Amino acid sequence: MQKRLISICLLISFAVIVACKQEASSDSKPAYPGIERAFGTNLNVANLPDYEGQSVPNYISKDNTDGNEISNEVASLGRVLFYDRKLSVNNQISCSSCHIQAYAFGDTAQLSTGINGKTSRHSMRLINARFSTERSFFWDERAPSLEEQTTQPIQDHIEMGYTGEDGDSSLNDLLLKLMAIDYYQELARLAFGDELLTEARLQIALAQFVRSIQSFDSKYDAGRQQVNSDLEDFPNFSTEENQGKFLYMTATGSGGAFCSGCHIPPEFDINQFSRNNGAIGVAGDPDAVDLFNTRSPSLRDLVNPQGELNGPLMHNGNFKTLLSVVNHYNSIPSENQNPYLDGHLRRGPQGTQQLNLSEANKQALIAFLKTLSGNEVYVNPDYSNPFINP
Repeated sequence: MQKRLISICLLISFAVIVACKQEASSDSKPAYPGIERAFGTNLNVANLPDYEGQSVPNYISKDNTDGNEISNEVASLGRVLFYDRKLSVNNQISCSSCHIQAYAFGDTAQLSTGINGKTSRHSMRLINARFSTERSFFWDERAPSLEEQTTQPIQDHIEMGYTGEDGDSSLNDLLLKLMAIDYYQELARLAFGDELLTEARLQIALAQFVRSIQSFDSKYDAGRQQVNSDLEDFPNFSTEENQGKFLYMTATGSGGAFCSGCHIPPEFDINQFSRNNGAIGVAGDPDAVDLFNTRSPSLRDLVNPQGELNGPLMHNGNFKTLLSVVNHYNSIPSENQNPYLDGHLRRGPQGTQQLNLSEANKQALIAFLKTLSGNEVYVNPDYSNPFINP
């Protein structure tokens, strides 16, 4: 009898526990309700994208991180900031408006559209921004780091509008606006341990996300892993592609075009000491001259997986094909009006580079440049817009 009573009591206790758990479960709220409402399954706090653990080929050595090491939590905050149109004063423009995943985080427009008109220069692709010796950013290198670059468009009157001048709202207004939003309160706690957002924290987070955007699954990478040096023929390349690689890598005095003097493999980043490349035009103004562009994005992912250009090239977007770029370097315009021309492009009796490439060699160079494009970066959900209703 006593055992029976004990069993009954245990059953009653178990039933009470189950009922309490069910009631608690039905009444419980998600730990991050703001994040869940804004992003749903696109951003799972319990299973954040592994930005910090992404693999990098062993032949890649350059890194401009400078102490801002990538963490999943901070980079996830950066991803949200990158795609959030609330970073503009009219809630219409985000970083992703000008740096579009489908185009290697560049723009197909010659000049991008901001809240108050068109940008003055073409939007630079952001592929592999981390993997460069050059640490300055923008075409004219006015930002000494990626961190400082990230908030300058936000504080530009044309782009996103938080200048704090001439009637514009200030960056502090933006920070107060963001800290009043529940998903930023939660993301800030995840990333930094409290809900405070400052310009420095925006810079840290945005820079981490941008540095996480990488592309190392190209035909070039598949070939590079099979050899000891870029100077060897790649076994997976066609004869034309290997010829283009030879031209790219080899000095002009030895029969090459020496593109690698400024765009250095295997990262294909710009030489940090490079000067102007001879393209001095201004978009939309045939009479204007712009001499102060010395930066370039990586040459990776110039084209998409279908071989189509990811938008026009150079700071002015005046180059609409890879052939037009090759033709430019094949015969650099006179330096008489360009005292800032890079030394690599000053040579020969005419004073500027005249390679005299054959049409076949031009096409070989183009074929090689196309091998630098991957596939995953265009569709990787970790780099995509996390908002349910973008």
